Amino acid sequence: MQDKPIFVVSDSTGETAERVVRAALLQFPKHRVRVRLFTRVRDRDAVGEVLEKAREHGAMVVFTLVKLDLREHFHQVAHDLGVEAVDVIGSLIHKVGTFLEASPLNVPSAQMPLSEEYFRRVEAIEFAVKSDDGKEPRNLRRADLVLTGVSRTSKTPLSTYLAGRGLKVANIPLVLGVEPPPELYEVKPEKVVALTIALDSLREIRQKRLEQLGMPPEANYGLREHVRAELDFAHRIFKDHPGWMVIEVTGRAIEETATIILEAVKDRDERPSVAAPAP
Repeated sequence: MQDKPIFVVSDSTGETAERVVRAALLQFPKHRVRVRLFTRVRDRDAVGEVLEKAREHGAMVVFTLVKLDLREHFHQVAHDLGVEAVDVIGSLIHKVGTFLEASPLNVPSAQMPLSEEYFRRVEAIEFAVKSDDGKEPRNLRRADLVLTGVSRTSKTPLSTYLAGRGLKVANIPLVLGVEPPPELYEVKPEKVVALTIALDSLREIRQKRLEQLGMPPEANYGLREHVRAELDFAHRIFKDHPGWMVIEVTGRAIEETATIILEAVKDRDERPSVAAPAP
């Protein structure tokens, strides 16, 4: 079955609309969809070009345009061309404005002054890169989160995704027979997320990875008994640290696992701190 196209159109980076689309697509796991991103669409000519392409490819269009006149033009052209178009942010801006009894700026976020949040995210991404795959264990004490698990449990992509949300994330691989760095055990338990996965799923992922690397399938990395031994080794460590949050990632998209983690972080941060007992 041929992939169906969805175009994501934005006057900025398209991050918001793309996340919404990919979250919606999680509800349709058996369907193949190709998401194509069109960013910084800020004038009528650009709108016309992308909608013509959408008509040509039979694509659905999801868009976020904050300028009212451009949104209205987009709706009109899409209607004229017979293109299915969904406005992700326009109606929300209107509703929020009504609720606040205020008029929106209608300025694309990429044109707004750089905020403290922007610099926090940049710092978090730099931290994730420097702290990836067990590098710089001394950074663990500065991390908001530490991910750990055996190879191919999505530690790196999860770290990158969460860094994009402003969290400083380090990740530590668990290697059979090799003790993790002692700094891992010094991290507060509520900051450690242990990732696990079903044996057969992990073996399949590793076999594909070996194939991509041009390595023989009989390498230990992809053998069932070796993979089982690695998972058993990791689970023993997890069991020894009951304060760690353990997440099963089998069949889960990165965004879904990240949502579970972010909700746990929110609960953790909103939990009232326990005062020390009076002497």
